[in-house]
Amino acid sequence: MNRILVVVAHPDDETILCGGTLALLARAGAEVHVLCATRGEGGELGEPPLCERTDLGRVREQEMRCAVQALGGINVEFLDYTDPTVGENEVLHPYTDDFDQLTTCLCDYIQQLRPEAVITHGSNGEYGHPAHVLTHRAALAAMPDDVSLYTFSPSFSAHPRPRLANADDSADLILDISPVFEKKVAAAQCHRTQNALFVRRSSKRAGRQLSISEVLMKVEGLHRVSASTNNLSDQLFESLLAPWKRLHDVETSA
Repeated sequence: MNRILVVVAHPDDETILCGGTLALLARAGAEVHVLCATRGEGGELGEPPLCERTDLGRVREQEMRCAVQALGGINVEFLDYTDPTVGENEVLHPYTDDFDQLTTCLCDYIQQLRPEAVITHGSNGEYGHPAHVLTHRAALAAMPDDVSLYTFSPSFSAHPRPRLANADDSADLILDISPVFEKKVAAAQCHRTQNALFVRRSSKRAGRQLSISEVLMKVEGLHRVSASTNNLSDQLFESLLAPWKRLHDVETSA
């Protein structure tokens, strides 16, 4: 059994950025575990608000459990960091200044779970979110030699949401997630407090109100940061995704 660990900064990152990939892995028989640094306490409350600010972390924890279950994952855990609210002029912030402590927490968790591969945020933090960049850096520092590290939302020529692409991470796998797209939609709908956020930017650009299914990416990708010293483990992981790999796009994006 392949055990995969996904490390993200906030609830909904696992769905919006790599939900289809996780659903494909689960469909192929992998154990998908998700570790989230925060409970998204600084996020939106919903339109109209679905809870008080003081309850948002608890609500979003349950939303994330719902989403991971919809994607076929088997476990969700949290590191108990607090997500800061968005600052003035929409300035975003990391959730901790103690990089060493975060790295130790991730290292301990990885050693305990013993996954074959870890998937996390890209080196550019997708759209530059400091919490995403921090999570990427800590995961990279925490990785043992016998575990492979991949990052989601890499750069490739036909990326459906260029704003979310990590410019410095070229795609090693590009995946057609259409066979599990409805699972990704169901997972996104679990994140009820963030549903308005998911569609706001695209709806404004389109000049009409879009649905969640219209804005979610149907193509996802992975960048291979580091390979395991166990080559068989790498082959097993990538073989799980092989049926949905888009070879032409990988070649043309190189």
